[in-house]
Formats: sequence, C-alpha cells, structure tokens
Amino acid sequence: MDPMVRPPLSDADRLRGEHLGALLRTARGDRSMVDIAAAAGISVETLRKIERGRVPTPAFFTVAAIAGAVGMPLEDLVVHTAPVEPGKLTA
Repeated sequence: MDPMVRPPLSDADRLRGEHLGALLRTARGDRSMVDIAAAAGISVETLRKIERGRVPTPAFFTVAAIAGAVGMPLEDLVVHTAPVEPGKLTA
C-alpha cells in the first residue's frame, strides 16, 4: 500500500467518531457553535462536522482546542472514546 494513502476507516472508527462528536456536543450545552468555534480557533463548519460525526478522526489539536473551549478535560474524552477490545466490557 502506498504510504501516502490513508487506510479505509473501520466501522469502529466511524462509531468512535460519532461518539466523540456527541460527547463534545453535550459538553457544549446551550453555548452557540459560533462561540465555541471562535474560542477553539476553528470554523463553525468544522465544529458542526465533528459534532455530527462526519469527521470520524479529527486532528488531535482540533479536538484538544474544542475540549478546552467547552471545558472538558482531554482525559475524559480518552476514557469515553477509547477503543474497546473484542470481548471486553466497558465501565
């Protein structure tokens, strides 16, 4: 495989992206997308796509900026979006 070609996303990757988006949307609460996007230094469209799970693997620094803007520790995102090994239960 060409090292410049990104491998296709798995269903688990897509689901994790949707879950990440839902977590960030919930953390945003009633604050506007415009306010959070501005605080994170990203476009409203980027925030919208991430919240809707349309960007299943957003860049780390983008996620970190959004998490900071909504006041969510990155550790919380890691705990709630970590991949689950087959056969393992989550807490």
